Amino acid sequence: MGRSNVGKSSLINALIGRKALAHTSKTPGKTRTANVYNIEDRFYLVDLPGYGYARASKSERHGFQSLVQAYLSTRQELAGVVWLLDVRRDPSAEDRAAAELLSERGLPVLAAITKADKLGSGRRAEQARAISAALELEEDQCIVTSARTRDGIQELGDAIDALLAAG
Repeated sequence: MGRSNVGKSSLINALIGRKALAHTSKTPGKTRTANVYNIEDRFYLVDLPGYGYARASKSERHGFQSLVQAYLSTRQELAGVVWLLDVRRDPSAEDRAAAELLSERGLPVLAAITKADKLGSGRRAEQARAISAALELEEDQCIVTSARTRDGIQELGDAIDALLAAG
């Protein structure tokens, strides 16, 4: 889960090692439903619509928000959530609301700090620390990633495997 244009589909493709499993677009807000991927009959990965910016009507955006909230609130089978956060963006009001929802549900959360290739290493580390502090995430919950350069992808995959093994 994550805001629109954070790179959810690109990260799914990088994690799975396929270029076009999840449809990507240069236009934010293209994911409009919960897209479910069966990963080698081991687990399901669900790509939810993004929150925040989307070229959609107010009622459509409300529908996306309701879908995400209902999915996270009622889905008993969830082993955890991979929450994508753009390294270039300070946490928004929507990010803070998502943090509250995730905290209320008590699900294990891995925060993938995406688009690491867009910043230099010093600025990237500084921004990742600021994001995790602002959203009250533990350091071991946060993994800085780049779908383009594959930085952090193996580490995120290993963390997901560990999450699944614990559940």
